[in-house]
Amino acid sequence: MRLTCLAAMLLATTFIGAVPVASQALPPPAPIAGDGPEDAKLKQLFYASDERDLKNDPLQAIFRGDMRYADRFGEYLTDARTAQDKRNVEQDLAAIAAIDRAKLTRVDQIAYDVFRNGREVALRGFAPNLVAIDRLLPLSHFGGFQTFYPDFASGKGGAPFKTVADYENNLRRNAGYAAVYDRAIARFREGIAKGVTQPKLVVRNMIGQFDNLIAEGVEKSTFYAPVTMFPASIPAADRTRLTAAYARQVREVINPAHVRMRDFLANEYLAKARDTVGLSALPGGAALYAQRIEDSTTLPLEPEAVHQLGLSEVARITQAMEAQKAAVGFKGTLAAFFDYLRTDPRFQPKSAAAVREGYEAIGKRVNARIATQFSLVPKSPLEIRAVPDFRAKTDAAGSYQQGTPDGTRPGIFYYNTYDLPTRYLWGMETLYLHEAVPGHHYQISLAQENVALPAFIRFGGNTAYVEGWALYAETLWKELGVESDPYQRMGGLNDEMLRAMRLVVDTGIHAKGWSRDQAIAYMLANSPMGRTDATAEVERYISIPGQALAYKIGQLTILRMKAKAQAAQGAAFDPRAFHAQVLDTGALPMPVLEKKIDDWLGGVK
Repeated sequence: MRLTCLAAMLLATTFIGAVPVASQALPPPAPIAGDGPEDAKLKQLFYASDERDLKNDPLQAIFRGDMRYADRFGEYLTDARTAQDKRNVEQDLAAIAAIDRAKLTRVDQIAYDVFRNGREVALRGFAPNLVAIDRLLPLSHFGGFQTFYPDFASGKGGAPFKTVADYENNLRRNAGYAAVYDRAIARFREGIAKGVTQPKLVVRNMIGQFDNLIAEGVEKSTFYAPVTMFPASIPAADRTRLTAAYARQVREVINPAHVRMRDFLANEYLAKARDTVGLSALPGGAALYAQRIEDSTTLPLEPEAVHQLGLSEVARITQAMEAQKAAVGFKGTLAAFFDYLRTDPRFQPKSAAAVREGYEAIGKRVNARIATQFSLVPKSPLEIRAVPDFRAKTDAAGSYQQGTPDGTRPGIFYYNTYDLPTRYLWGMETLYLHEAVPGHHYQISLAQENVALPAFIRFGGNTAYVEGWALYAETLWKELGVESDPYQRMGGLNDEMLRAMRLVVDTGIHAKGWSRDQAIAYMLANSPMGRTDATAEVERYISIPGQALAYKIGQLTILRMKAKAQAAQGAAFDPRAFHAQVLDTGALPMPVLEKKIDDWLGGVK
């Protein structure tokens, strides 16, 4: 799971290390060889749009190392901000319509298509009937500020703490963070009046998150942590002043905001929250779910078609699992084999340290073979780190947080050690391929490092491409020398099965009326994943409808393009060239990616 930029932050994810102190604003676009007047207009549009968006989303700017707006939190959860965002999208579409695509270079035509596609999908998301529901659900346990901002402001997250100004800017941002909860409470209350509420289980999970933050007190608070790790460059007098200021802010501003939010959820909202879990149970929810599907997959797919595709993939993967069961000589049923994989101590880590050491060893094995598949590799370093305790219970088994383009903050592969016995050893190799190399770390870092791309492609993306690539990366297990024993291969199939089951379960919950328990039972019946993981997965789908569909849709698109390239090129097919084509222009919507590969195979320059 990718953790990057504000949209991803609001999905839990997240995202650590030090960023450059100086402003990292991108310079205005410079013409390159072959550019004509239309190319110049297009690049100026991209630049102006990106500059505007960075000012509106200062936290996203900080993640990119741009500190111009580092003293601001952002005007999130306001109707004025929503209206302005819509106007911005409309202005971008009007501007790109005035540019003659036929007169652009080939690369700029791809950029044109990506930009226009993204803005068109975004504009559909601003339909009044959709906004009317969406605005009344401002937080969830997987899409709330409490899921990413404490880590961001902790001294080990995306915000820098190198200078006195960094510490003071963080105080100002923290004040904005605290204020956002009063706006969230107001919207939740409006939702109660209109019969649009979060499911009770989502509310209970949020209450638990705020309980964890409140329990930290002052000096153990994640928000106090930066003053426990001053760099040597901070003068003693400033340390004393800032330490007092941070303690006061935690005690008088942040903790009271958490308490207000927690008490509202527990004492007022929970009783009014709904017992149903699917989006289609809300008035107008079916239309919102359809929009979420397109937003995540970049394709206008019908829920029933997605559901049937998922059932087909589950059946195919089940056959492959039966083969691995036979390979290890297990005599029982597949369900019994799942139980064996869940419960036998041989598959359970001995310690959190052993998990880390295991991932480091996997990384070395993958790196030894990576050149056989990739000629295009990132410069950005990768760090392996455990998920912070405050979010571990509701976090995924693994996730990735992007670094900065200049490499001063590394990319981070997060592994989860909550409920350690369920972090099965047989799942480690495939998780590393997905989250680290050659999955998210390669794709996201290569895009960021490619200065020839416009910023909205370098630092943006879509879930179908980003997660589809990471799931596709898991299919390279044989070429990269992992999953060489049947148990690790079973782990790979389990991960692929997870993504196939998501097609069934997400649509089951949000379009077919499935309950939480029904969805969990389906996942346990069709895979060896543990109940802890299955529960977290299902509650994630309930929290962020449609997002989980993108993985399989994106992977199947890339695999289909690869098969087409292999058929067209025969013995001349080079996986390194194919992977470079997929990766060298950043995250593309599925229709744009398919056209790009078709043009490459057809010799279009």
